[in-house]
Amino acid sequence: MALNAFDEKMFELRLERSRRDLFDMLERLYGRHPDYARFRHSLEERMKAAWARRPRDLKWLDMKRDLEPDWFQRPDMVGYVFYIDRFAGDLNGVLSKLDYLEEIGANYVHFMPCLKPRPGDSDGGYSVMDYRAINPGFGTMKDFEKVAKALRERGISLCIDMVLNHTAREHAWAKAARAGDRDKQDYYLLFDDRTLPDAYEKTLLEIFPETAPGSFTFDRTMEKWVWTTFNTHQWDLNWANPQVFLEIADVMFDLANKGVDVLRLDAVAFMWKRMGTRCQSEPEVHMILQALRAACHIVCPAVIHLEEAIVGPQEMLPYLGRGVHDGKEGNLAYHNSLMVQFWSALAARDTALMTHVLGTHFPSVLRNATYATYIRCHDDIGWAITEADAEAVGVTGPGHRAFLSDFYEGVFPGSFARGALFGVNEETGDKRISGSFASLAGLERALESGDAAEIEHAVQRIIMGHTLIAAHGGVPLIYMGDEIAMLNDYHYRENPDHAHDSRWIHRPRMDWDAVERIQRGDMTSPQSKVWHGVRHAMARRKATPELHAGYAVRVPSAPGRRVFALLHEAPTGPLLCLFNFTEDTALIPGEWALSEGVTSFHDALSDLPAKLSDGNVVLSPYGRLWLR
Repeated sequence: MALNAFDEKMFELRLERSRRDLFDMLERLYGRHPDYARFRHSLEERMKAAWARRPRDLKWLDMKRDLEPDWFQRPDMVGYVFYIDRFAGDLNGVLSKLDYLEEIGANYVHFMPCLKPRPGDSDGGYSVMDYRAINPGFGTMKDFEKVAKALRERGISLCIDMVLNHTAREHAWAKAARAGDRDKQDYYLLFDDRTLPDAYEKTLLEIFPETAPGSFTFDRTMEKWVWTTFNTHQWDLNWANPQVFLEIADVMFDLANKGVDVLRLDAVAFMWKRMGTRCQSEPEVHMILQALRAACHIVCPAVIHLEEAIVGPQEMLPYLGRGVHDGKEGNLAYHNSLMVQFWSALAARDTALMTHVLGTHFPSVLRNATYATYIRCHDDIGWAITEADAEAVGVTGPGHRAFLSDFYEGVFPGSFARGALFGVNEETGDKRISGSFASLAGLERALESGDAAEIEHAVQRIIMGHTLIAAHGGVPLIYMGDEIAMLNDYHYRENPDHAHDSRWIHRPRMDWDAVERIQRGDMTSPQSKVWHGVRHAMARRKATPELHAGYAVRVPSAPGRRVFALLHEAPTGPLLCLFNFTEDTALIPGEWALSEGVTSFHDALSDLPAKLSDGNVVLSPYGRLWLR
């Protein structure tokens, strides 16, 4: 497709703008490869062809977001995450739910894995056999484009998953490799015997030791060992081969041209392999991700990248850009530590560890990037708490992690939670937990007991969690069903493709009957209270300009260990956000709040005066305040 003069010039300008960000990285990655010159030429040709194919309305969106580069950092951003089939049946069903998305304030939606997966067990859709097709159970690519356009017309950005570390063994590339195609065999990491796999495995960590032990699988068709970090049916790609970069970049351009606004890049930490390491977060990973970001910035600058790396703070922050990658890598990354620390403080009724971790390890501001904040997601919870951080507040790492696992499994004496074990590391004793937000927050157990006070406490925990992610800055993500306090779904045990994976306990089908009751006027049920509380928090977030993610955020140490504090240092003045993590009333000295810059004891969250008592700010059980 030929470019007109305007589009030709625009492509040249954008290529020059990002040329060094792209080719400096590619030179370092592939400069010594014998096919580098041909690869570089092919990439430029594919970028130009993708730009030529880009629909006119998306080119105007590119222009708009070039002029408003902070669009995803603004406080009006609210995300909603769902499985298409569990939310609406299929893509056409999503069209009938757009009013609901607007009603809860969402202007960013994440379709959980929707590209065509392998049949049967597909790791929840993350074992992809065709990046250019939609899961046939959801519809067609034409249906997808229709939904994407309808979302765009309502100002709702669309996020989908793009798995970078691996493909399904049923992918066309893998099929060709098994048929003897040497070029396609080089797309993967294959070994003739166990010599190198055994050497690598000395330092590798098993991801799913119970269901998929080891990191290599023998393929009888090829008579070779295949690197399979996650599951036997997920073949790791060989990112040392520039052809893999070329293929994946071309897929990304294609998805962007179908109407995707946010590419959630899955399992990025594992993309580069180096002997003697964990093969996670190697320097080349960040080079690849910067280069992919630069390529998209040329072809489809309206698109941003969410990099999925569920790791500790020091390992996570480079995915948002550090050193030479500052401002040039991911635009979004999950704030896993915020999620972990929320649950830790809630169980312990103690915010000291939360304040220490979030105040010590995270910068006050990020450049051209921000966090995706969440309390629960589709995955399990791993207690990413280091020994050093635990000891800094007077506990031990192993002891605190064991306490949290027992508490949220529901076996710790006095626990309000009900969850399920996902994985147990026999060597370290560490355990991971599955469970819905509402069940982990105590609602399931409280409803069974009929204890009205405990039901109310559970409701307030759920609303407080959503208010926290709304107040942090970045993009708060509401996971489907959390806004109506859906409980654990134990029916997954009846599905042979799901029964082995307890994460399906918190992947229920949307309860539209509950939504209908709420919309008809139910104001007293726990589901209704949560729904109205979450809607209110997100609406007030949109009305609070201090929550722009471009402003510095500090984590002051609030008096006592019951309350967690966030301070947004906006140009118009600070905003002090306070959260009570206990079922008791907490008092914060007014003098302390004044010392942190508060000039008015007016709560921006409720839009009412804060309650004061004898010079103290009063926080009700699980209460929250945003003080200007």
